[in-house]
Amino acid sequence: MELLKNYPTEILILLFLIVTFLQSGMDKVLDWNGNLSFIKGHFSNSPLKNMVPLLLAVILIVEVLASLFMIFGIYQLATNGIKTYALLGTELAALTLILLLIGQRLAKDYAGAMTLAVYFATTIFGVYLLSK
Repeated sequence: MELLKNYPTEILILLFLIVTFLQSGMDKVLDWNGNLSFIKGHFSNSPLKNMVPLLLAVILIVEVLASLFMIFGIYQLATNGIKTYALLGTELAALTLILLLIGQRLAKDYAGAMTLAVYFATTIFGVYLLSK
């Protein structure tokens, strides 16, 4: 309970982002073909249409890495109060969201791009808190 007492906002943001990115990564792993099919259709009229499998793999890797860094970051915060891995994880999460935003804008999915703003604002607040 000391962890939540000392870093309540940071931990809650990290948990939110871990759930978001780990679930997204696991969904891609468990249903690669379904995700690939959906994304190919989504980007069929964009400049990215021929690169979808590679880009989906890149997003998957960065999502999982961000999640792992944030999980280890919570452990690091709990054991010695150091924020290094938690910060790295949130920075990777922010990078992932920027990559997703680029994709949504190129696919002309403006509503999808707008939805990312909520995640990005939360992530940037986490980066801010963890970089102090």
